[in-house]
Amino acid sequence: EQVEGAAPALFLAPLAAPPRAALSDGAVPTSTDQCRTMAKEGGPKKITLLGSTGSIGTQTLDILQSNPGDFALVGLTAGSNVDLLCEQVAQFRPEIVCITNEDRLGELKTRIEGLGLGSAAPKIVSGTGGLCEVAAYGDADTVVTGIVGCAGLLPTIAAIKAGKDIALANKETLIAGGPVVLPMLKKYGSVMTPADSEHSAIFQCLQGAPVDSLSKVILTASGGAFRDWRVEDLGRVTVADALKHPNWSMGAKITIDSATLMNKGLEVIEAHYLFGAAYDDIEIVVHPQSIIHSMVEFTDTSVIAQ
Repeated sequence: EQVEGAAPALFLAPLAAPPRAALSDGAVPTSTDQCRTMAKEGGPKKITLLGSTGSIGTQTLDILQSNPGDFALVGLTAGSNVDLLCEQVAQFRPEIVCITNEDRLGELKTRIEGLGLGSAAPKIVSGTGGLCEVAAYGDADTVVTGIVGCAGLLPTIAAIKAGKDIALANKETLIAGGPVVLPMLKKYGSVMTPADSEHSAIFQCLQGAPVDSLSKVILTASGGAFRDWRVEDLGRVTVADALKHPNWSMGAKITIDSATLMNKGLEVIEAHYLFGAAYDDIEIVVHPQSIIHSMVEFTDTSVIAQ
C-alpha cells in the first residue's frame, strides 16, 4: 500500500535488466564438438545444392571441385539457366536435377539426353514440387540453400523433414518462417549453419562460447551504392546507379537491397533467429572498407571479429 508522502515504489526498487536470450535459443550450434558431428566419417560428405547457377551455387561447386575426395554431389536445382545447369550436370554427375521454370523442362531433358550419360543420367524434375523433391532426396547429408527469396522456404522445410542438415544461404527462410523452422530443426534432428557472409562470420566467432555469454551481435554494412551521395541528390537515382556496388559483385536483388540498406534490416531478423539474440542486442555499423564481416561482443565486454 502506498504511504502518503512517500516516493512511489517504482522509483525505490532497482530496475532489473531484461533477460538476454541464450545462445541455445537460436538455430545454430555454438559447441565446436557439436559442429564436428556434422563432419562425414568414412567417406565423402554428400551435398545437395539448391540454386546451383547463382553466386552461392557456383562458389559451392568451386569448393567441391577443389576437394573431390571430400564431397559428393547428390542433387542440383536451378531457376531457368539451362546452359549452365547442363554444364554442371556433365561435370558433377548428380543423381537428380530440377529446373524450377517448368517452361524449360523439355529443353533441359533434351540437352541432358544429348550429354550421353547413359545410366549415369540424373532424374529430372521441375517446378516447386520438384524443388522440394530434390531437397529431400536420397542420402545427402547437407543441403546448401542458395535460392533467392521466399522460394527457398518450402524446399528448406522439405530438407529438414528428411533429416538433412542445412547450410543456409537463404535469409528469407528464417525471415518468413523462423517461428516454424526453429522447432522443426529440433523435432527432426537437423543442424542449421549459416553459409554466407556476415552470419557465417558471427557463427565462427561464437564457436565454444558459453550459452549465456552473448551480449551483442554487430553486423557491418558497406553502406551500398549511395553511401557517399548527398541527400538532395537521391531524388534522381537510377536503377543503374543502384546496381553499382562500391565493394562487391553480387546478384541484382541483393545489390539493390544493399543500396537501400533493406538487406541489413533483413539480416537483423535472420541474426535474431540464428543466434537467439534479442533485437535490441543486434547493432549495425557502417564499415565502408568491408574489412570486417561482423563482430560479437560478450558479457565480459570482449569483442571477437571476423
